[in-house]
Amino acid sequence: MKGDVIVVEENHRDAAGAVVPVLLSLLDTSEKKIVITVAGESGSGKSETATAISEILNSNGIPSLILQQDDYFHLPPKSNHNERLQHIEKVGPDEVNLDLLNSHIHQFHKGSANIQKPLVDYEQNTILQETIDVDGIAALIVEGTYTSLLEGVDRRIFINRDFEQTLQHRVKRNRSSSELDGFISDVLMIEHKIIAAHRERADIIINDDFSVDTKL
Repeated sequence: MKGDVIVVEENHRDAAGAVVPVLLSLLDTSEKKIVITVAGESGSGKSETATAISEILNSNGIPSLILQQDDYFHLPPKSNHNERLQHIEKVGPDEVNLDLLNSHIHQFHKGSANIQKPLVDYEQNTILQETIDVDGIAALIVEGTYTSLLEGVDRRIFINRDFEQTLQHRVKRNRSSSELDGFISDVLMIEHKIIAAHRERADIIINDDFSVDTKL
């Protein structure tokens, strides 16, 4: 998302440091490109953890790139918020163009040199287009609330922190006061009920204390 500021803290780096060896073992036994997802509730640290993982992979000579689910919403952020105000029952995966994300994962796996993707400009409330170079990228990291639902994924990471535990983090990344009103609490409760089941899809779980468990 254009203009988004991501601040990676030590706990994100610690969790990423525990996750990366698992990913390296996958890369050691595979000649194909790999796709990793980082999922969890709002404010759980998905963007920061994905960034920390990417930094460590890059430092190990494994070129990586991050796709943000936030860029794939059907409506730009403020329009989507207004739509939720009118129809709160629409909150969920259908707000996101997961089919397009799946197609971009497929293009990456097939060896496409570049991908044309949406780019959200939060302040202007618009969705632009950008072409990203994926030639030579070995690991594609896709982060976002519902990314556990994506196809063609080699490792799914789930951050096991709920919206009540992430309030402080959401305040830090607050883009507008409307995001922290009572209505948003209702939205987060709906998302919580949807996402809680996604934990079972994960290969790697980052716990609320940032320790890491694997199902591999």
